[in-house]
Amino acid sequence: MNLKEEKYAQYYLVQEMMGTVDTVRKFNSADSQFVADAVKETGKLMFAGEGSSRIMPAKNARRTAMRWGLDVNVQTDGSYQCCEYKLDDYTVVLDSNSGRTKETLMLALDLKAKGNKRRFSLSANPATPLEEACVKGHVLKCGWENAVAATKSVVEQALFCESIVWNAAGKDMKAALKGLPEKIETALTLPVDPEIVEWVKGAHTIYFCGMNDGVAEELTLKTNEITRRKSDFLEGTYAVHGIEEIMQDGDIVFIVAPIENEYDKFLTVFKNAGVHVVAIDTKPTPFEKTVVVPEAGELQNYVYLCAGWNLLVEVGISDGINLDKPNRARKVGNEM
Repeated sequence: MNLKEEKYAQYYLVQEMMGTVDTVRKFNSADSQFVADAVKETGKLMFAGEGSSRIMPAKNARRTAMRWGLDVNVQTDGSYQCCEYKLDDYTVVLDSNSGRTKETLMLALDLKAKGNKRRFSLSANPATPLEEACVKGHVLKCGWENAVAATKSVVEQALFCESIVWNAAGKDMKAALKGLPEKIETALTLPVDPEIVEWVKGAHTIYFCGMNDGVAEELTLKTNEITRRKSDFLEGTYAVHGIEEIMQDGDIVFIVAPIENEYDKFLTVFKNAGVHVVAIDTKPTPFEKTVVVPEAGELQNYVYLCAGWNLLVEVGISDGINLDKPNRARKVGNEM
C-alpha cells in the first residue's frame, strides 16, 4: 500500500491509513493528564463506547494497566451494559468518534443524572452532544475521516486511552513514541505476498487469533468493512478449543503475535482443519507465512494493527471494491 500509485491513492481510506504516521508523530501524551488525575482520585476507570471507538482503545489500555500492575481497577464494556453498572465512583471515558453515537450519549446522560462527576468524552468533533453531556472532553487532532471505516482515529483514540494509564503510572513514554511513526509506516507499506491475498479471497471465513487487547478483534471488524467478507475473532487459544470442528478447507487464520509455547498445538490443529495460517509477528514463525514487522516494544500493537490494515487493503484492491463506501455499513452506526 502506498500513495504513489493511483489504485491506492484514489481512496480516502488509504490516505487516512497513511495519515496515521503523522497522527502518531503529533500525539501529545499530556493531553490525557486531566483524565489520569481523576483516575488517581477514584482508583477506578471504565472505558465505554461502541465498535472501533472502544475495541482497541479500551482493551489495549486495559492490557497495559494489567501488565504493569497499575493499582487501578480498569474495566470496559458497551454503553448500554455500562448503564446497568454502579459507576458513581468511577472515572468514565466515553469514546465516540462522531460524538453522536446513541448508546454512548445515553450512558453519558445516565451518568449525569446519577451525579457522576468524572465523566469525560473523547471524539473527533468539537462541541458534540456527547461532550456537552460530560464534564470535560478531548477532541482528536487527526480530524474527521471521509472513509466509512475508521483508521487513524482508532490509533489516536488508542494512544489517548493508553496514555491515561501511562500518566496514572507516572511513566514517560516519549522515547517509545519517538520511533513509532516510522515503524508504522513500514508496516503500512510492506509488500504483501500475493498468495496470502488469494488465500483470503478463496476462504469461506477469515479468522483472526490474538490476545484480548483489541488488535485481532479490530482487524476482524475491518475485514467486514474493507473486504466485505465473513470474519471471526478467536481470543487467545480459543482456536484450539473446539472451533476447528467447523473450519472449512481453504479457510485462513491470521495469528497476531502467536504464543511460542503453543506453536506445535496450533500447527497440529490447523493442519487437521485444512486451513491456511499466516502469522503477524516481529520474527519468523513456523507457520505457512509470516508477515514480519518492526519491533516497537511497549507500543507493538499499533504496528500489528497497521500491518493488518495493509493486508486488508490489498485484498480489497484485488477485488475491485470501493474501499470508501461499504454497501450497508454507515459512518455513524447508530446516531442519536
